[in-house]
Amino acid sequence: MSFKKQVFLPIISLFLLGACMAKSKNNPQYNRQWMLVQFQNFDKEFLMKNQAELNLTQTPDKGEGFSAFMGCNRMMVSGELKGDHKVKLEVTGVTMAYCEGNMALEEKFITELPKMKNYTIEGHFLTLTDDQGNEMKFVAADWD
Repeated sequence: MSFKKQVFLPIISLFLLGACMAKSKNNPQYNRQWMLVQFQNFDKEFLMKNQAELNLTQTPDKGEGFSAFMGCNRMMVSGELKGDHKVKLEVTGVTMAYCEGNMALEEKFITELPKMKNYTIEGHFLTLTDDQGNEMKFVAADWD
């Protein structure tokens, strides 16, 4: 085998391995918009009316960040969902509007999201849970 082949093949192999790893990070199973349907004492109708969502869609122009919306303010969310069903998310920025009737939901969401440590995906449902068994349940927005 020539020197060029000895150097070229490992470089190509590393490039392909890196491309596969990058693709697995952008997991289509959770890389979507999720509508909040169950959270503490907020009823589903209220959550739906406010279009409460956690958007885990990642695109090259958006980078690694996510977003959330609870009916009034846009929230910037950072963190990750790992392959071992562990999650680490937190709200890192919020627009500053005041909306009568929505502030309690936003405040609770901002406070509770970082406490969520685990995730499960069953069908079109994403459930985030903390160590005490509290849940945030979402349904995929593209599911009929």
